[in-house]
Amino acid sequence: MKRNRTLAAASLVAALALTTAACGGTKGGGTSDSASKGSAGFNAAVDKVLNPSDKKGGTLNLWTSTDVDSLDPGRAYYASVWNFERYYARTLLAYDAKPGKEGLKLVPDLAANQPAVSSDGKTYTFHLKQGLKFEDGSPITSKDIKYGIERIFAQDVVSGGPTYLIQSLDQGQNYKGPYTDTDPNKLGLKSVETPTDTTIVFKLAKADSSFPYLLAMGSAAPVPQKLDTGAKYGDKPVSSGPYKFAKVEPGKGYELVRNENWDPASDPFRKALPDTVKLTVTSNADDMDARLLAGSVDIDFGQTGLSQAAQVKVLQDEKLKANTDDPYNGFIRFIALNQKVAPFDNIHCRKAVLYAADPTALQTARGGSVAGSTYGNMLPPNILGSDEYDPFGLTDGKADLEKAKAELKECGKADGFTTTIAVRGNKAKEVNSAVALQTALKAINVTVNVDQYDGKLLASVAGAPDVVHQKGYGLIVAGWGADYPNGAGYMQPLMDSRFITKNGNSNYPETSDPAIDKLFDDAAAQTDPAKAADLYKQINHKVVDTAVWLPIVADKALNYRNPRLTNVFITDAFGEVDFQALGVSDGK
Repeated sequence: MKRNRTLAAASLVAALALTTAACGGTKGGGTSDSASKGSAGFNAAVDKVLNPSDKKGGTLNLWTSTDVDSLDPGRAYYASVWNFERYYARTLLAYDAKPGKEGLKLVPDLAANQPAVSSDGKTYTFHLKQGLKFEDGSPITSKDIKYGIERIFAQDVVSGGPTYLIQSLDQGQNYKGPYTDTDPNKLGLKSVETPTDTTIVFKLAKADSSFPYLLAMGSAAPVPQKLDTGAKYGDKPVSSGPYKFAKVEPGKGYELVRNENWDPASDPFRKALPDTVKLTVTSNADDMDARLLAGSVDIDFGQTGLSQAAQVKVLQDEKLKANTDDPYNGFIRFIALNQKVAPFDNIHCRKAVLYAADPTALQTARGGSVAGSTYGNMLPPNILGSDEYDPFGLTDGKADLEKAKAELKECGKADGFTTTIAVRGNKAKEVNSAVALQTALKAINVTVNVDQYDGKLLASVAGAPDVVHQKGYGLIVAGWGADYPNGAGYMQPLMDSRFITKNGNSNYPETSDPAIDKLFDDAAAQTDPAKAADLYKQINHKVVDTAVWLPIVADKALNYRNPRLTNVFITDAFGEVDFQALGVSDGK
């Protein structure tokens, strides 16, 4: 989730490339000989469309072991949900429905064309397509887009999602959203103008080459004011896309059916092949994997990889392996160290943890090399500016207990200490990671208590600094993929102090350094991707040196696809299969 604005942006996207996949993959993510013919094969969907088809009909069966965080496009932050939103939430711009790096390109969606950008880079003007409608048949206007954006300013009501647009568009107005807006039309955000129903103008305080990427996020999707239910909007969001919700049962499942008011002539990429899309929530990940391999489930909605038992089975069976893909997905899995929870307010205590960690054990906890490569920093290999920086020797694959013990002495805890690690209990690989670190730190007499919580509460538990402090979460297990494909898209929510929020916070260490914030601003003002990349590299090194991040792996995810699926491909925009493109060959 991860991005033309200007030619500089186009150059940036073009420069991105896929990295080497695991298990015999080749450069560019890896394709087998059979994949080049469009047939099944290991990594066959990485950079090509597997089983292309225009056949409509049938039911697509998605399953997940972790419920959606929200169906409200303004509140969702899970990569899989952003991917899912392409069924029901259109935006001015959207990522093209093409495999690999081609999927990173922004194309007009609700917009008739690419925006007109002023010479100073501060004003973006969009014109909408004609005849756009919501599921109830009412027209989609520029005011609906503005209102949808305004909603996210009401963080007391619509919390949990990305807040980039607040940072870009508030500009000192201190706007609090439409629910307290004194404007009679509830459209009081001054930096967004709607001179006509088909024209919307964004006026920025300063040039920002990343701005168009923000308009491809669900937080910029249109919302009809008359149908907005505030915090409950996610119970049944109003569709602007090819499907609408027929069933919403949190914790159980969701069902999408065709939206008769969607006009395919207005849509640049969505084929809308299945008649119905079902998403089933289960608490049994092993059962889900068994159903995947048996063919009764089409694909894992979470796209975080098969369980270890299923991986072993698949990798030992060439027929099953031919239905899997294992590219880098742009995520880093990590353990964050919170600087406001003692004793991690002392850098030496943090360094002790990093040196004592067993990188190979942590990698094994994620599923071994098939699940990712050991990694030493916080900028993924598919982002410009990434390098092999590794100040704590994490890619060596083993702990350095002597250095760890020396750091304990420096922080005044020579005899060790006790801390708590927060982990999503329904994410088995994350629990395994927590236990692996718990075991490793025993060697330096550091006791780690593992606190498991429901993963759907990420925003209000690990993502709520007050809760983190109260519960004494010195360590937090999580993962992150770029919201858009440059250093800001990956690192800014994790490292910029201006992105720390009361709920839905992703700056888990609570890094607050004006010098780092300024580097992000300097990079945003650059028009040369190479110069921006150098600044992002500086940020990465500077933050990694503070020992607040323990990277577990640069993530790969071995995911299984039902052989009956058509139009299967991995898109770099989400680091996973593009759900909306999928069809079923048997029509069932």
